[in-house]
Amino acid sequence: MSDRLALLVRYYEGCSAGDLDELVATLHPDVVHYFLAPNVGSAPVAGNDHLARYWRKVASMINARWVVDHFLGGDEEAVIEWTMFWNAAGSGERIATRGAEWFRFEDDRIAEIRSYYQQTDGDSQLDAFNYVARGYSTHGDETSRVHENVLSSSNP
Repeated sequence: MSDRLALLVRYYEGCSAGDLDELVATLHPDVVHYFLAPNVGSAPVAGNDHLARYWRKVASMINARWVVDHFLGGDEEAVIEWTMFWNAAGSGERIATRGAEWFRFEDDRIAEIRSYYQQTDGDSQLDAFNYVARGYSTHGDETSRVHENVLSSSNP
């Protein structure tokens, strides 16, 4: 596993666990996370403490688990595809939201995140794409070829 991929997996494990210390350790102090509008909560979040608290709140509200499904990266930037598994309000149905993010690194930490996804009340994914054959995470197996299941509670 590359150092950048390991950093991103560590970041997402911190998001899923709501682990403030782990998140702050992966984020540059001046990090900015940009979100795609018109998703709920699309305003940028700035600062490692603020972003860590943001993800702790989100993860606990919707029982979120993020999985890195695919990675392309270099020393200064990386792009990933990911899946966020979460529970819908009311029904508790487990939903898979798929997206992509562009990362910029500084001082061996995440300095910028540009997030591209559409969060809906149902699964969102590419039509006719064979996620299983490509080793991506799926319902019932919230792991991927690049992001192994390391949280004991990752398959609710």
